[in-house]
Amino acid sequence: MQKQHRLRKNSQFQHVYRKGKSAGARELALVYLPSGRQLVGFSVGKKVGNAVKRNLVKRRLRAAFREEMPQLKKGLYIVAARSGAAEADYQTLRRSLRYVLKKQQLYHTPS
Repeated sequence: MQKQHRLRKNSQFQHVYRKGKSAGARELALVYLPSGRQLVGFSVGKKVGNAVKRNLVKRRLRAAFREEMPQLKKGLYIVAARSGAAEADYQTLRRSLRYVLKKQQLYHTPS
């Protein structure tokens, strides 16, 4: 994921958490706020596991989101991993991500 597509500052995360709409699945939660550009942030707390496990989950989420990015509406996204993400493999995380994206109707509609 390119740096220009990432949410980085705490103030950006707080803004999306306050104003955005959320949806959840067993392994992750997604918060979305419509915007003119497409930015994404990832949040993996200490409940997920040790640093090695958290980094693995973050890498998998980044890769899964990168594949979905071209089909998504522009906006600010936060993908927050839940404790179930520690045991999930890549395919499970990707399935959960697609589920919450569809749940919030964030894919472009074909015209």
